Amino acid sequence: MSKTTSKFSLGIWSQRLLAAILLGGQVLVHLIRGKIHRHNTLEQMAAVGPDSLFIALLTAVFVGAVFTIQVAREFINFGAGNVVGGVLAIALTRELSPVLTAVILAGRVGSAFAAEIGTMRVTEQIDALLMLKTDPIDYLVIPRVIACGLMLPILTLLSLVTGMLGGLIIVTSIYNLSETAFLDSARNFLGIWDICSALIKAGFFGVLIAVIGCSWGMTTTGGAKGVGQSTTTAVVTALLMIFVCNFFLSWLMFQGTGSASVQGL
Repeated sequence: MSKTTSKFSLGIWSQRLLAAILLGGQVLVHLIRGKIHRHNTLEQMAAVGPDSLFIALLTAVFVGAVFTIQVAREFINFGAGNVVGGVLAIALTRELSPVLTAVILAGRVGSAFAAEIGTMRVTEQIDALLMLKTDPIDYLVIPRVIACGLMLPILTLLSLVTGMLGGLIIVTSIYNLSETAFLDSARNFLGIWDICSALIKAGFFGVLIAVIGCSWGMTTTGGAKGVGQSTTTAVVTALLMIFVCNFFLSWLMFQGTGSASVQGL
């Protein structure tokens, strides 16, 4: 019985993932045609960006502080305390800031998208839009995709700055390292491409979260229970795809031998 249920659930999940991929293609086509509801887009940008700012920054400052504690103690023992700022900057820029900010948005915004659109699906509000000759993709999906794709890079940059601030507080207050050495190390290690890679990842993750959340909402069935299942599965799927895509993006962006350590020393 459990094996049959597992296979059935996996089959449904695969079908919905394929539907999400198809929805992503439809979004691309509609964006090329320039069909954008500006009012809806601005509303979604406000929901995605400012409403998520506090939790994103709070997470970033503690992540930067904890990472610095773990790195600084070991580097100081090896006499390399002057590169702590650079190591933190590289870690935050390339991986921690875009990934963790995307995880926060997947839990907060992706779940909201799935629940809201899923409720509209089971209460036949989407059918009503079709009766009014309003395309649900133009009206519901594209504003959310644009909002996540634009706001997540901004949140990532703010998280990066806040994470560096958290690390700076730790090294100056606990380990008595120079503030100037910390900031100089970060400046020497970081390159333009590191910032660009963080923005590219964040934008990609934002689109991914929005498409998965909207697709799971659009394919919701089964009333209130189905809405709850869609919300949970949308978040889990978004998190899984963030980590998988992050691997491939990192592999494409940072192949070969890095030069950051050579520049910083």
